[in-house]
Parts: sequence; structure tokens; C-alpha cells
Amino acid sequence: MPRDNITTTQTSTPMVHQLSIFIQNKAGTLEKVLRLFKESRIQIVTTTLADTQDFGIFRVICTEPERAYLVLKEAGITVTLTQVQAIGLDNTPGQAADALEVFATEDIEISYLYSFLLKNRGVLIFKTDNRQRADEIIAQHKLNVLSDCDLIQLAQ
Repeated sequence: MPRDNITTTQTSTPMVHQLSIFIQNKAGTLEKVLRLFKESRIQIVTTTLADTQDFGIFRVICTEPERAYLVLKEAGITVTLTQVQAIGLDNTPGQAADALEVFATEDIEISYLYSFLLKNRGVLIFKTDNRQRADEIIAQHKLNVLSDCDLIQLAQ
């Protein structure tokens, strides 16, 4: 897969910082979290929400993940800050399947994944069961790795 014109300056595989926010499944809890982002003037780049019967996991990529983490913690919200991987794709049918085939062929399990478009570029955010091996595969196949800065730049 060809790389686009986004570059990173880090020597190791860049990672994206993701907030995982645990929220109760009741009216107003998601709004409270979003209001904290608004009041703190932290821009959300993308989100995904997975739910169970009693609670949801609201995953967020934003412009200032470390500050957002502190804001949420100070508000008494259960949140974790983790690193996930991100790759950029051409916005054409089948690119995500091609990218995931590379990992499947190497027996790398994808724990979770979400995707979206920014400026007509596809983006996959994912977590694997073997980050180190996934980094090697990404480098081997010259996949377009994205960092926090790359995502923010695309979102502007």
C-alpha cells in the first residue's frame, strides 16, 4: 500500500493516545463528559462508544489527551489513557480489508478497531494483542503510520 504525504519525525513507530472513559448507561452521563471537553476547549478528533447493559466505554482521540485525562479525573470520571496504533489509507473501497489482511496473515489479533475519514483519507485506529510484532509488520509492509500530531493536522 502506498504511503501518502504525511510524515512523522519519531524514530520508533508512533502511537496515538486514546482515552477510554467508563460511563454509566443513563441519561446525561455522556453529555457530562462532552461538556467537560467543551469547557476545557479540547477538540475531539474521533470517538467510538461500546456498551454493555450497565456501562459504556467511550473511546476518544483528542487534541490534548494528557490534559483531557486530568480534567476527567478531576471531575471524578473513571478514565484510562492508553496507546493505540493508527494507519492512514487511501479513500478507496477495500483498503481496510487489505491492511487487516496483513495482520491476519501474521496471526496478529485485532482487539478492537474503529475507522473514519479525515480530509478524504481513511484512518484505522486499532489495538492488537502484540504491539511489537504489529510494529514490525507495519514497517515491513510500509503502511502509513499516523501519530497524534498527524491526526490533529488532518482534523484541522
